[in-house]
Amino acid sequence: MSMFSTGILVLTSPLHTLPLRIAPVLSSAAQVVERTLYVHFHPGLNLGTSVGQPRPVFIPPVVDLSSLITGLYSNAANVCAHLDVRVLLTNVRVSGGAGNPFPSPQPLSHSPEVVLTDFALQDPGQSPLVAQCLQKYAGKCYVCKPGLVSVLLHPQLEKVDKVEEVRGSELEPMKTYSEVVVGGTFDRLHGAHKTLLNISCLLANKRFLIGVCDQDLLKKKVLKELIEPYALRVQHLREFLQDVKPSLQYEIVPLSDPFGPSIIDAQLECIVVSEETRKGGEAVNKKRLENGLPGLVLHEIQLLKDAHHTEIEEEKISSSSLRSRLLGTLLAEPKDMPHLPLVPYIIGLTGGSGSGKSSIARQLEALGAARIDSDQLGHETYRPGEVVYNRVLEEFGQDLINEDTTINRRALGLKVFGNKERLKALTDIVWPEIALRLKQRIQQAREEGKQVCVVDAAVLLEAGWTDIVHEVWVAVIPEEEAVSRIMARDGISQEDAVRRLQSQWCNARQVEQANVVLCTLWEPEITQRQVWKAWELLQKRIQQRLERAKPSS
Repeated sequence: MSMFSTGILVLTSPLHTLPLRIAPVLSSAAQVVERTLYVHFHPGLNLGTSVGQPRPVFIPPVVDLSSLITGLYSNAANVCAHLDVRVLLTNVRVSGGAGNPFPSPQPLSHSPEVVLTDFALQDPGQSPLVAQCLQKYAGKCYVCKPGLVSVLLHPQLEKVDKVEEVRGSELEPMKTYSEVVVGGTFDRLHGAHKTLLNISCLLANKRFLIGVCDQDLLKKKVLKELIEPYALRVQHLREFLQDVKPSLQYEIVPLSDPFGPSIIDAQLECIVVSEETRKGGEAVNKKRLENGLPGLVLHEIQLLKDAHHTEIEEEKISSSSLRSRLLGTLLAEPKDMPHLPLVPYIIGLTGGSGSGKSSIARQLEALGAARIDSDQLGHETYRPGEVVYNRVLEEFGQDLINEDTTINRRALGLKVFGNKERLKALTDIVWPEIALRLKQRIQQAREEGKQVCVVDAAVLLEAGWTDIVHEVWVAVIPEEEAVSRIMARDGISQEDAVRRLQSQWCNARQVEQANVVLCTLWEPEITQRQVWKAWELLQKRIQQRLERAKPSS
């Protein structure tokens, strides 16, 4: 069957039967849609009637719908994690009943190319009629691409259809509120975020206030360097919410403290929390009472379990787990480097002091890469008689010479430490010479037939050596861990270790220029798995590059 980028799934089964069917429905839909899958509920919709065209109607917010949304996103994480699933709520209204939820078709951020349904055919001969009705129905609700294709999933769901209904169809109304508030980081929107947002949209009738963590609230986050920028997270939130329920008034604000406007906004009525954040909701209410405001209703939702979590990841679906899965993968496409030879493929590996980049370089060497240690090359340039040796003595004085005629590197460091002009004078002498030697070693690796060359260089980015590598790989660890490692390794004070780190580019600045990021925070075998993954993906990129370079026959 053809694959479509974006689809809309119209679910017609009674709400209380859908929990038994949703996993196979999503699995079947994932065979047709490959990027974005919108979900539209219309329980009891009859697409098989030849009398009149089925029309969209309002459905009331009920507890079953809330539970179903939670289960839907949970199942989606397990059976079609590659899909961006979005549950649409335009046709959900407190009063339900008469009226048209779509006076005109609603535009979505991604226009559907295919519409799917779980509608149960009574007769295979109905297929053309049902397909036609489905297309017209979808077109009345949403702006779809011309030539919309319809797909009936029912033949793949026969076994599920035979499951007996487990209970009656009485639906418990869901209490709703005029104004609702939530808070979170909302990094790389995932199923748990979407559950929180969708249920909040169900609860809210007028305004939905969303606080998004920024600045100080991100400092303790795992792999904070890989958190999307605030502006991008807000953009993704707005797009999602506008798709889900465009009738609501959305207000998105940055959070620099755990409370934000939730403790001063008198109009708010409800805060949505999880089992994990309930204490935070209670703290909000305590502050509101201190400010003379009524407490908020705490509406608690379930945490979604992550069936794919590893030993370093949380059991729940979380952004930190998603960030950890990015380690070793290609985060940004490499720049085109036509001046560099096809072989060897050159990796520039960098990272702050204590980041473990050199241990990563040795692991890559064990996998077959040629390893070039720029620090070692730097030491070589200071040997008596070398160009750098002579120029350093001319610039910084003969008093740097040791009894054995070598340069006293410690004394030289004292002369440039804290003085940007003098430090630049030194690096202007040393870095070009190291770069020249790096190129010589790369040429040597090429002559030896090496396919990959790893340049281990702490100052790769500062020195501007990115023009001699195909990709930049960055090793990161939290600053407090780096300080501990530096103190243990070099026997220096915490103050000196912090000062050393502060003299280097911070993790975030390095990650901005990274194609691949690795982290040595956990056990060595976890770092090893990251390196293996990065190496395997690298081999595929190199192979694709070589194939593209082949002359066409």
